[in-house]
Amino acid sequence: MQSCALVFDLDGTLVDTAPDLLDALNGVLVSEGRRPVDLQDLNHLVGHGAQAMLAEAFIRTGAEAEPDRLPSLIEAFISYYREHIADKSRPYPAVAETLAILGGGGARLGVLTNKPHELTVPLLEALELAPLFHAIHGAGRYSYTKPDPRVLHHVIDELGNTGRGAIMIGDSATDVATARAARIPVVLRMHGYTPLPASELSADTLFEDFRELPSCIERVLNDLPN
Repeated sequence: MQSCALVFDLDGTLVDTAPDLLDALNGVLVSEGRRPVDLQDLNHLVGHGAQAMLAEAFIRTGAEAEPDRLPSLIEAFISYYREHIADKSRPYPAVAETLAILGGGGARLGVLTNKPHELTVPLLEALELAPLFHAIHGAGRYSYTKPDPRVLHHVIDELGNTGRGAIMIGDSATDVATARAARIPVVLRMHGYTPLPASELSADTLFEDFRELPSCIERVLNDLPN
């Protein structure tokens, strides 16, 4: 596994962030006199940004949000979420141990997420995952985000030392589209935040338990052309 770049999505791939995102969303809804929504309403919206979540949540609980109110609603959502960013969010089982194994084997590890960078770093720090990564890229570092392949190339360039190539590791159609546009393989975690099953997203391979990931990665690397 030496000299490869492994670029991970965050929400739904490394960390189950839905509970804290849900609390922030419901905090805004209740303050606006709306009923709260549940995890089933939220899961397919994670990864599409606060505006998409808020807009959909308002539609599901009554009249849609007025466009001129969205900026203040987003600000309230982010403020609440920032204060409670790791109250309930937890890495999936064996994430930290597996990342340590991959890094110890010579892989260069990065995070690429559409979560705002100002929230990505504090979350990873609160969960003690940040030191395991050589590059962390959240939305806002550049004017473009996934699935634009340029942002993935930036992460790979920052990781450097990638003689065996690079792999995107995520959970959604956005991660697949990003990897395909960048012309690198993609591995998906099953049961992440996606309305379609991972098995229908045309990834190179899938995994359920993070302890399976090193062998999945090795198989993908071995299939790359020399």
